[in-house]
Amino acid sequence: MKITYREALRLGLREALARDERVFLMGEDVGRYGGTYAVSKGLLAEFGPERVRDAPLSELAFVGAGIGAALGGMRPIVEVMTVNFSLLPLDQIVNTAAILRHMSGGQFAVPLVIRMATGAGRQLAAQHSHSFEGWYAHIPGIKIAAPATIDDAHGMLGAALADGNPVLVFEYPALFETTGELSAEAIDIAHAKVRRQGTRVTLVAYGNCVPKALQAADRLAEEGINAEVVDLRVLRPLDMDTVLASVRKTRRAVVVDDGWRSGGLSAEIMARVMEQAFYDLDAPVARVCREEVPIPYARHLEEAALPQADKIVAAVKGLFQ
Repeated sequence: MKITYREALRLGLREALARDERVFLMGEDVGRYGGTYAVSKGLLAEFGPERVRDAPLSELAFVGAGIGAALGGMRPIVEVMTVNFSLLPLDQIVNTAAILRHMSGGQFAVPLVIRMATGAGRQLAAQHSHSFEGWYAHIPGIKIAAPATIDDAHGMLGAALADGNPVLVFEYPALFETTGELSAEAIDIAHAKVRRQGTRVTLVAYGNCVPKALQAADRLAEEGINAEVVDLRVLRPLDMDTVLASVRKTRRAVVVDDGWRSGGLSAEIMARVMEQAFYDLDAPVARVCREEVPIPYARHLEEAALPQADKIVAAVKGLFQ
Protein backbone atom coordinates (compact mmCIF):
# COMPACT_ATOMS: atom_id res chain seq x y z
CA MET A 1 0.00 0.00 0.00
CA LYS A 2 1.48 3.36 -1.04
CA ILE A 3 0.91 6.14 1.48
CA THR A 4 2.55 9.35 2.68
CA TYR A 5 4.76 9.68 5.75
CA ARG A 6 1.96 11.70 7.40
CA GLU A 7 -0.61 8.99 6.65
CA ALA A 8 1.75 6.36 8.04
CA LEU A 9 2.01 8.29 11.30
CA ARG A 10 -1.78 8.61 11.48
CA LEU A 11 -2.28 4.92 10.76
CA GLY A 12 0.16 4.04 13.53
CA LEU A 13 -1.78 6.25 15.95
CA ARG A 14 -5.13 4.78 14.93
CA GLU A 15 -3.88 1.22 15.33
CA ALA A 16 -2.39 2.00 18.75
CA LEU A 17 -5.66 3.50 19.99
CA ALA A 18 -7.70 0.61 18.62
CA ARG A 19 -5.39 -2.07 20.00
CA ASP A 20 -5.29 -1.02 23.66
CA GLU A 21 -7.93 0.91 25.62
CA ARG A 22 -5.22 2.21 27.95
CA VAL A 23 -3.71 4.21 25.10
CA PHE A 24 -4.78 7.83 24.70
CA LEU A 25 -3.44 10.83 22.79
CA MET A 26 -2.96 14.19 24.49
CA GLY A 27 -1.54 17.50 23.32
CA GLU A 28 -2.21 20.91 21.85
CA ASP A 29 -4.74 20.88 18.99
CA VAL A 30 -4.62 17.10 18.57
CA GLY A 31 -8.41 16.74 18.75
CA ARG A 32 -10.83 19.20 17.20
CA TYR A 33 -8.15 20.82 15.00
CA GLY A 34 -6.76 17.46 13.90
CA GLY A 35 -3.15 18.16 14.84
CA THR A 36 -0.83 20.97 13.84
CA TYR A 37 0.40 18.84 10.93
CA ALA A 38 -2.93 16.99 10.48
CA VAL A 39 -1.44 13.76 11.80
CA SER A 40 -4.33 13.15 14.23
CA LYS A 41 -7.05 14.33 11.84
CA GLY A 42 -10.25 12.27 12.27
CA LEU A 43 -9.16 10.47 15.43
CA LEU A 44 -11.36 12.57 17.76
CA ALA A 45 -14.49 11.57 15.85
CA GLU A 46 -13.42 7.93 15.85
CA PHE A 47 -12.27 7.54 19.47
CA GLY A 48 -13.92 10.40 21.36
CA PRO A 49 -12.63 13.13 23.69
CA GLU A 50 -11.55 10.72 26.45
CA ARG A 51 -9.04 9.06 24.13
CA VAL A 52 -8.02 12.10 22.06
CA ARG A 53 -7.62 14.96 24.50
CA ASP A 54 -6.90 18.59 23.66
CA ALA A 55 -4.55 20.05 26.26
CA PRO A 56 -4.03 23.67 27.36
CA LEU A 57 -0.99 25.57 26.14
CA SER A 58 1.28 24.33 28.91
CA GLU A 59 3.75 21.64 27.88
CA LEU A 60 5.07 21.50 31.44
CA ALA A 61 1.57 20.60 32.67
CA PHE A 62 0.42 18.07 30.09
CA VAL A 63 3.75 16.23 29.84
CA GLY A 64 3.63 15.95 33.62
CA ALA A 65 0.05 14.68 33.38
CA GLY A 66 1.23 12.10 30.86
CA ILE A 67 3.90 10.89 33.28
CA GLY A 68 1.30 10.59 36.04
CA ALA A 69 -1.06 8.67 33.76
CA ALA A 70 1.75 6.28 32.80
CA LEU A 71 2.55 5.67 36.46
CA GLY A 72 -1.14 4.98 37.00
CA GLY A 73 -1.24 2.20 34.42
CA MET A 74 -2.26 4.06 31.28
CA ARG A 75 -0.30 4.18 28.02
CA PRO A 76 -0.27 7.88 27.11
CA ILE A 77 0.96 9.31 23.83
CA VAL A 78 1.81 12.96 24.44
CA GLU A 79 2.29 15.23 21.44
CA VAL A 80 4.55 18.25 21.85
CA MET A 81 3.86 20.47 18.86
CA THR A 82 7.51 21.05 17.93
CA VAL A 83 10.83 20.06 19.45
CA ASN A 84 11.44 23.72 20.29
CA PHE A 85 8.55 23.64 22.75
CA SER A 86 9.95 20.54 24.44
CA LEU A 87 12.33 22.83 26.32
CA LEU A 88 9.35 23.94 28.42
CA PRO A 89 8.73 20.46 29.93
CA LEU A 90 12.43 19.60 29.98
CA ASP A 91 12.32 19.18 33.76
CA GLN A 92 9.49 16.66 33.46
CA ILE A 93 11.30 14.67 30.77
CA VAL A 94 14.85 14.71 32.17
CA ASN A 95 14.32 14.94 35.94
CA THR A 96 11.19 12.81 36.23
CA ALA A 97 10.37 10.46 33.34
CA ALA A 98 13.97 9.49 32.57
CA ILE A 99 14.99 8.63 36.13
CA LEU A 100 11.91 7.30 37.96
CA ARG A 101 12.69 3.65 37.24
CA HIS A 102 16.22 4.13 38.56
CA MET A 103 15.22 6.26 41.56
CA SER A 104 12.53 3.78 42.59
CA GLY A 105 14.84 0.80 42.36
CA GLY A 106 12.75 -0.63 39.53
CA GLN A 107 9.44 -0.35 41.38
CA PHE A 108 7.98 2.18 38.94
CA ALA A 109 8.05 2.34 35.16
CA VAL A 110 6.99 5.22 32.94
CA PRO A 111 5.53 3.70 29.73
CA LEU A 112 5.17 7.12 28.11
CA VAL A 113 5.60 8.05 24.44
CA ILE A 114 6.27 11.69 23.57
CA ARG A 115 5.90 12.60 19.89
CA MET A 116 7.25 15.83 18.46
CA ALA A 117 7.97 17.42 15.10
CA THR A 118 11.60 18.29 14.53
CA GLY A 119 14.02 19.65 11.98
CA ALA A 120 14.10 22.40 9.40
CA GLY A 121 13.34 22.60 5.69
CA ARG A 122 9.85 24.13 5.67
CA GLN A 123 10.68 27.84 6.16
CA LEU A 124 9.50 27.94 9.77
CA ALA A 125 12.42 30.17 10.83
CA ALA A 126 14.74 29.84 13.80
CA GLN A 127 12.20 29.28 16.59
CA HIS A 128 10.57 26.27 14.91
CA SER A 129 13.46 24.56 13.12
CA HIS A 130 15.70 23.06 15.77
CA SER A 131 16.92 19.47 15.88
CA PHE A 132 17.42 18.51 19.51
CA GLU A 133 17.49 14.74 19.01
CA GLY A 134 21.18 14.73 19.88
CA TRP A 135 20.48 16.58 23.13
CA TYR A 136 17.97 13.99 24.26
CA ALA A 137 20.18 11.11 23.09
CA HIS A 138 22.63 12.24 25.80
CA ILE A 139 20.23 11.25 28.60
CA PRO A 140 20.11 7.76 30.16
CA GLY A 141 16.64 6.44 30.93
CA ILE A 142 14.89 7.45 27.72
CA LYS A 143 14.95 6.03 24.21
CA ILE A 144 15.09 8.14 21.06
CA ALA A 145 13.42 7.06 17.81
CA ALA A 146 13.93 8.93 14.53
CA PRO A 147 11.76 7.38 11.77
CA ALA A 148 12.92 8.24 8.26
CA THR A 149 10.78 5.84 6.21
CA ILE A 150 7.12 5.00 5.72
CA ASP A 151 7.48 1.71 7.57
CA ASP A 152 9.24 3.32 10.53
CA ALA A 153 6.78 6.21 10.69
CA HIS A 154 3.99 3.65 10.92
CA GLY A 155 5.59 1.03 13.15
CA MET A 156 7.84 2.80 15.63
CA LEU A 157 4.94 4.10 17.72
CA GLY A 158 3.68 0.60 18.45
CA ALA A 159 7.19 -0.56 19.31
CA ALA A 160 7.61 2.45 21.62
CA LEU A 161 4.34 1.75 23.45
CA ALA A 162 5.36 -1.86 23.96
CA ASP A 163 8.74 -0.91 25.41
CA GLY A 164 7.62 0.09 28.90
CA ASN A 165 10.11 2.97 29.18
CA PRO A 166 9.86 6.64 28.16
CA VAL A 167 10.38 6.91 24.42
CA LEU A 168 10.70 10.14 22.43
CA VAL A 169 9.64 9.79 18.80
CA PHE A 170 10.88 12.56 16.52
CA GLU A 171 8.80 13.14 13.38
CA TYR A 172 10.06 15.11 10.38
CA PRO A 173 7.67 17.61 8.72
CA ALA A 174 10.09 17.87 5.79
CA LEU A 175 9.20 14.22 5.05
CA PHE A 176 5.44 14.44 5.59
CA GLU A 177 4.57 14.55 1.89
CA THR A 178 6.98 11.81 0.83
CA THR A 179 5.34 8.59 -0.30
CA GLY A 180 6.28 4.95 -0.22
CA GLU A 181 5.03 1.42 0.08
CA LEU A 182 3.89 0.27 3.51
CA SER A 183 5.10 -3.26 4.13
CA ALA A 184 4.42 -5.80 6.83
CA GLU A 185 7.98 -5.51 8.15
CA ALA A 186 8.34 -5.83 11.93
CA ILE A 187 9.73 -2.62 13.41
CA ASP A 188 11.84 -2.30 16.55
CA ILE A 189 13.47 0.59 18.37
CA ALA A 190 16.82 -1.06 18.96
CA HIS A 191 18.60 -1.48 15.63
CA ALA A 192 19.97 0.59 12.78
CA LYS A 193 19.28 -0.51 9.21
CA VAL A 194 21.31 -0.56 6.03
CA ARG A 195 19.19 1.26 3.45
CA ARG A 196 21.61 0.81 0.56
CA GLN A 197 24.45 -1.68 0.15
CA GLY A 198 27.86 -0.36 -0.85
CA THR A 199 31.58 -1.10 -0.72
CA ARG A 200 33.57 2.17 -0.94
CA VAL A 201 32.21 4.46 1.80
CA THR A 202 29.60 4.37 4.59
CA LEU A 203 27.11 7.22 4.93
CA VAL A 204 25.61 7.28 8.44
CA ALA A 205 22.42 9.34 8.75
CA TYR A 206 19.06 9.55 10.51
CA GLY A 207 15.67 11.19 10.06
CA ASN A 208 15.40 13.86 7.42
CA CYS A 209 19.02 13.31 6.36
CA VAL A 210 18.48 9.70 5.23
CA PRO A 211 16.84 10.66 1.89
CA LYS A 212 19.66 13.16 1.32
CA ALA A 213 22.25 10.46 1.99
CA LEU A 214 20.49 8.15 -0.45
CA GLN A 215 20.39 10.91 -3.06
CA ALA A 216 24.11 11.52 -2.54
CA ALA A 217 24.75 7.78 -2.90
CA ASP A 218 22.96 7.80 -6.28
CA ARG A 219 25.15 10.66 -7.48
CA LEU A 220 28.31 9.04 -6.18
CA ALA A 221 27.45 5.81 -7.98
CA GLU A 222 27.47 7.71 -11.26
CA GLU A 223 31.11 8.59 -10.52
CA GLY A 224 32.11 5.04 -9.59
CA ILE A 225 31.90 5.42 -5.79
CA ASN A 226 29.59 2.77 -4.37
CA ALA A 227 28.25 4.17 -1.07
CA GLU A 228 26.51 2.22 1.69
CA VAL A 229 23.80 4.11 3.60
CA VAL A 230 23.13 3.26 7.25
CA ASP A 231 19.96 4.70 8.79
CA LEU A 232 20.53 4.93 12.55
CA ARG A 233 16.74 4.94 13.18
CA VAL A 234 17.30 4.93 16.95
CA LEU A 235 19.64 7.47 18.53
CA ARG A 236 19.53 6.02 22.02
CA PRO A 237 20.53 3.26 22.33
CA LEU A 238 22.92 3.63 19.39
CA ASP A 239 23.33 0.46 17.36
CA MET A 240 27.04 0.82 16.71
CA ASP A 241 27.39 -2.85 15.72
CA THR A 242 25.62 -2.14 12.43
CA VAL A 243 27.62 1.05 11.85
CA LEU A 244 30.95 -0.60 12.64
CA ALA A 245 30.24 -3.62 10.45
CA SER A 246 29.60 -1.26 7.55
CA VAL A 247 32.68 0.86 8.24
CA ARG A 248 34.91 -2.21 8.45
CA LYS A 249 33.62 -3.24 5.04
CA THR A 250 33.93 0.12 3.27
CA ARG A 251 36.89 1.53 5.28
CA ARG A 252 35.60 5.10 4.98
CA ALA A 253 32.71 6.94 6.65
CA VAL A 254 30.80 10.21 6.53
CA VAL A 255 28.33 11.04 9.32
CA VAL A 256 25.38 13.22 8.30
CA ASP A 257 23.75 15.03 11.22
CA ASP A 258 20.78 17.42 11.14
CA GLY A 259 22.10 19.07 14.31
CA TRP A 260 24.91 21.53 14.83
CA ARG A 261 28.50 20.32 14.68
CA SER A 262 29.59 21.63 18.10
CA GLY A 263 28.85 19.04 20.78
CA GLY A 264 26.61 17.16 18.37
CA LEU A 265 25.60 13.53 17.89
CA SER A 266 27.93 13.30 14.89
CA ALA A 267 30.92 13.77 17.20
CA GLU A 268 29.79 10.85 19.38
CA ILE A 269 29.43 8.54 16.38
CA MET A 270 32.81 9.60 15.00
CA ALA A 271 34.45 9.03 18.38
CA ARG A 272 33.03 5.52 18.69
CA VAL A 273 34.18 4.65 15.18
CA MET A 274 37.66 5.91 15.98
CA GLU A 275 37.69 4.03 19.29
CA GLN A 276 36.51 0.72 17.89
CA ALA A 277 37.51 0.67 14.21
CA PHE A 278 40.51 2.98 13.88
CA TYR A 279 42.75 0.40 12.21
CA ASP A 280 40.01 -0.49 9.73
CA LEU A 281 39.91 3.05 8.30
CA ASP A 282 41.67 4.21 5.16
CA ALA A 283 40.79 7.87 5.83
CA PRO A 284 39.65 10.01 8.77
CA VAL A 285 35.91 9.99 9.44
CA ALA A 286 34.18 13.08 8.00
CA ARG A 287 30.85 14.71 8.83
CA VAL A 288 28.24 16.99 7.34
CA CYS A 289 26.13 19.03 9.80
CA ARG A 290 23.91 22.09 9.78
CA GLU A 291 25.76 25.38 9.86
CA GLU A 292 26.51 27.00 13.23
CA VAL A 293 23.73 29.59 12.89
CA PRO A 294 20.06 29.90 13.82
CA ILE A 295 18.08 28.60 10.85
CA PRO A 296 17.20 31.47 8.47
CA TYR A 297 13.68 31.99 7.14
CA ALA A 298 14.60 32.71 3.52
CA ARG A 299 14.41 29.52 1.45
CA HIS A 300 17.85 29.80 -0.18
CA LEU A 301 19.52 30.59 3.13
CA GLU A 302 17.70 27.77 4.92
CA GLU A 303 18.86 25.30 2.29
CA ALA A 304 22.42 26.61 2.54
CA ALA A 305 22.40 26.11 6.33
CA LEU A 306 21.31 22.46 6.23
CA PRO A 307 23.02 19.23 5.18
CA GLN A 308 22.36 18.64 1.49
CA ALA A 309 23.27 15.93 -1.00
CA ASP A 310 25.92 18.07 -2.69
CA LYS A 311 27.66 18.66 0.65
CA ILE A 312 27.64 14.92 1.34
CA VAL A 313 29.08 14.20 -2.12
CA ALA A 314 31.84 16.76 -1.54
CA ALA A 315 32.68 15.25 1.86
CA VAL A 316 32.94 11.76 0.34
CA LYS A 317 35.17 12.92 -2.48
CA GLY A 318 37.43 14.52 0.10
CA LEU A 319 38.07 11.08 1.59
CA PHE A 320 39.50 9.83 -1.71
CA GLN A 321 41.83 12.74 -2.41
